Amino acid sequence: MNKIKQARPEHPNPQFYRENWLNLNGVWEFETDFSMSGRDRKLYKAEKLKDKILVPFCPESKLSGIENKDFLNSVWYRREIDLTKDNLAGKVFLHFGAVDYESFLYINGAFVGSHKGGYSPFSFDIDPFAKVGKNTITLCALDDIRNPLVPRGKQSEKYNSHACDYTRTTGIWQTVWLEFLSLDYIESVKYYPDPANSSLTVSAQLVGKGEFVAKAFYEGRLVGQARAQSSGGLLNINLALAEKHLWELGQGRLYDLELTYGQDKVKSYFGLRDLRLEEGKFLINDKAIFQRLVLDQGFYPDGIYTAASDEDLKKDIEISMAAGFNGARLHEKVFEPRFLYHCDKMGYIVWGEYPNWGLDYSNPAAIHAVLPEWCEVMERDFNHPSIVGWCPFNETWDYDGRRQNDDLIKLVYETTKLLDPTRPCIDTSGNYHVKTDIYDVHDYEQDPKIFKEHYDLLAEEGVLFDKVNHNEGRIRQVYKGQPVFVSEYGGILWSPGRTDGWGYGQGPKTEEEFFERYRGLTLALLNNKKILGFCYTQLYDIEQEQNGLYTYEREAKFDMDIIKEINTAKAAIEE
Repeated sequence: MNKIKQARPEHPNPQFYRENWLNLNGVWEFETDFSMSGRDRKLYKAEKLKDKILVPFCPESKLSGIENKDFLNSVWYRREIDLTKDNLAGKVFLHFGAVDYESFLYINGAFVGSHKGGYSPFSFDIDPFAKVGKNTITLCALDDIRNPLVPRGKQSEKYNSHACDYTRTTGIWQTVWLEFLSLDYIESVKYYPDPANSSLTVSAQLVGKGEFVAKAFYEGRLVGQARAQSSGGLLNINLALAEKHLWELGQGRLYDLELTYGQDKVKSYFGLRDLRLEEGKFLINDKAIFQRLVLDQGFYPDGIYTAASDEDLKKDIEISMAAGFNGARLHEKVFEPRFLYHCDKMGYIVWGEYPNWGLDYSNPAAIHAVLPEWCEVMERDFNHPSIVGWCPFNETWDYDGRRQNDDLIKLVYETTKLLDPTRPCIDTSGNYHVKTDIYDVHDYEQDPKIFKEHYDLLAEEGVLFDKVNHNEGRIRQVYKGQPVFVSEYGGILWSPGRTDGWGYGQGPKTEEEFFERYRGLTLALLNNKKILGFCYTQLYDIEQEQNGLYTYEREAKFDMDIIKEINTAKAAIEE
């Protein structure tokens, strides 16, 4: 077993923090249920499971102490906790940050509830099942990534990792914790900042009766407050802010919030910023910015989907900014809230995505696999100022020769805009667009001259080169003058000394050739007045994919001062 006894001890969600909480990460009992017969055998009543695992690391990972990389279609977890009479005086919520894929929770042998979705959080009020003294938590997780109605993201559907698919994740992979609440409490909040009027609207869902009070602070100074009585349900209040500090690129300038309702107190924060698309430009607080993004897939050598420490989350942002990027596409994965917290603090912009790969987009039933969890993801992440757009699908290639169901893509886009009208939405990144706010393309052409020619016509005549349509000789998506984003490019293979490295195209033979290619591809986009941003593939190597600017261990492969000089050249759209 790993020597770590308390893994990831920090609070999992700084934007909704209560002092009365208990971290349940650490050593749990564990059992792999290869026959998927555990429920029939009543493992939820077992007095002991066969193995031990370090939560929140998945059993495929080294840090878990299990390191079984086979297909694990059913796994079980068990832990005993002690609860006091005071703990049970109000509500007791058991939270799971994420469990891949379908979860079944039992307390003291009794079934509490289930949840489907490997990336969104869930919780249950366990007060009716708990007792004073020793309590047993048992969780069963089912996962079948070869099922075409189970989204897998970049988890390999083959036994081994290959190309741009990597080691799988099964079961618990984010923090597990308890919260002890009073009977009157704040269920959730949404923030609507208004920089033009220096104010914040708080939309709160409340349980029970009481006075709701919201106080805003900046660097410890009280700069706004509001209060209102409520009998529960939805309450909207507005805080006028005495000081105006804008959230900007590289400058988080976060306001702290204190929210109280009866005896319940929540600590939170927000950023004062708004977003707008105007004449092909992307504006933050009325300032046109060029999105210099990098593809970040959120994989870690020892933890797979889970960073070993909070510092590792922060480091990925720091090494990205050191290379001159101002943000990232959080690609084919829903990143944990603490990563977004560091983005918020550092003024680092990101696109919230969904791990849609593996789905059969031609099947109308796919809507049931995507939409409920996507709504939960948006609910969880709505308040993060660093998130500047949503992208529920990525590269929806035809499935076994069957075309995507366009109604599926359109419905998810329209639901996204209904739930969040404040951010732009890309319906499906790369292909095939149905209804989108930004028209993005993926282009891995390695010759800078040809690559530039692809987009010169856009600047000169408003004609967008679409490599997908060009190669297939058919028209599926039609450019209609939307803002343009080259959301994947580069992917330059650089793997000296390896013969098994995977990347896009033929890798350069020397560092000088690498820099020449990188510079040519990147400046072709920066210098184009009709392009609002780029996203380079990728930040770091992952297993066999060797096209990162850093190694999988996050060591620089190149002189990052040169990369930064290229990336930070002034963009035509910023003039």
